[in-house]
Parts: sequence; C-alpha cells; structure tokens
Amino acid sequence: MPGPLDGLTVLDLTRILSGPFCTMLLADLGADVIKIEQPITGDPARGNGPFLTLDEAGNQIAAESQRSGAFSSYFMSINRNKRSLAIDLRDVKGSELLLDLAVHADVLVENFRPGTMEKFGLGYDVLKARNPRLVMASISGF
Repeated sequence: MPGPLDGLTVLDLTRILSGPFCTMLLADLGADVIKIEQPITGDPARGNGPFLTLDEAGNQIAAESQRSGAFSSYFMSINRNKRSLAIDLRDVKGSELLLDLAVHADVLVENFRPGTMEKFGLGYDVLKARNPRLVMASISGF
C-alpha cells in the first residue's frame, strides 16, 4: 500500500544521524529517497558497529568488525527504504549530475557545514534556478 508521500522524490545529501533519520522518516512514509554518498567511503556511518554478516545459510550473524561481507546494522537501520548513489560533489561533473537530479526532485536535504553547498556550486539559489518548486532543508547535527 503506498504511503502518503508516494510520488515524491527526495535527494538525501546527509550523513551520520540527524539528516539520515529525517530522510528515513520520509522514506518510511513512501517517498523515493535517493541517498547521495561520497565515492569509495560512502557515509561515515557505514563504519559504525555493530556489524552483521551472512552465514552459509543466508542468516544474519554478528561480526566482530567491518570486513568483507559485513555491514553496519546502525547504517542500515537509519537508511532503510533508500536507494544510494555515489557522486563526488567536489568534482564539476559530480555537481552537474546532482543539478540534473535536482530538476526532477521535490525535496533536497543536506547536513553539511554551513557554506559547503555553496562551495560545491549547489547553493539554494543555484538549485532554485534549476527547479523552482524544490524544497531544500539544511539540518545541523546539534
């Protein structure tokens, strides 16, 4: 059964907890949430335990550390119901790709330090010029 936010697209440029929790709620309510992560390392929360892996039968079992095949249950819990895409926002091509995605999005949520989006060339004025109906939210970790 579709949720009340079915049909909305959210770009999630958040990490650790405050932003991912916000976008998790939007995803739980039916929004299509696309989590944008930095290439190679992804969201730093991927390194937070406890870690789980699968045994030979496909059952989840605890893992002592992040290793091949192990994943962060913390990360998975606050990023459920989301799709993920790696984009290097420090690269001009990465910023252009995000701008192309923003044209089709309804909401963008970020929790970078103040001024970071502008440094990437992705400030509210730039995003609004590409998509006047875009709602942008900035969340602090504190």
